[in-house]
Amino acid sequence: MRLNRTDELINAHEFPATTEELIEAYGDQTIEHPNGSEQLGDVFARAGFETYTCADDARNALLCGLGHEAIGRRYYSDRDVSTFGEDGPQQVSF
Repeated sequence: MRLNRTDELINAHEFPATTEELIEAYGDQTIEHPNGSEQLGDVFARAGFETYTCADDARNALLCGLGHEAIGRRYYSDRDVSTFGEDGPQQVSF
């Protein structure tokens, strides 16, 4: 996933800042991920309307607000234990 300079933009922004201020300033920026892209304004709106005290808080909201398209295989875990009586997961080769 490429955040396309959004880290730099968020770090340069003056905090505290509200979600509305961040959307107004950077809402048209595009974030590209493996299964498409999203507008930064849509991601922040999905994360909820708050006042962020620092860039780290805004960045965390951004990462939490990304859609499921931004991750790899959904519901996949190679760390799940096998259920009693099962042989375990089948090996998958990539």
